[in-house]
Amino acid sequence: MPNRDHDTVRDNYIIEIQLNGSALPAGIVVRAARGFRFFAATHAFNALEGRLFAGPQEAEKAALRYHATRARVRSAPGQQIGQAA
Repeated sequence: MPNRDHDTVRDNYIIEIQLNGSALPAGIVVRAARGFRFFAATHAFNALEGRLFAGPQEAEKAALRYHATRARVRSAPGQQIGQAA
């Protein structure tokens, strides 16, 4: 999450999501011509790789949503990842 204590505008940010009191690295965003481009830190977030976001906060929200969706799919009874419904 961006540090709002500094007045300087940075060109890149680390995106982490908080899970059970610990930080899970999702990726980084790097300033691009029309926003911030996401680069995944782990394979778990490869689906967001290369996406353009308006800002770091939007990238963080997308990572949270994506992780929550993956967690629901993994915990669905009788479903396995990659198994057709």
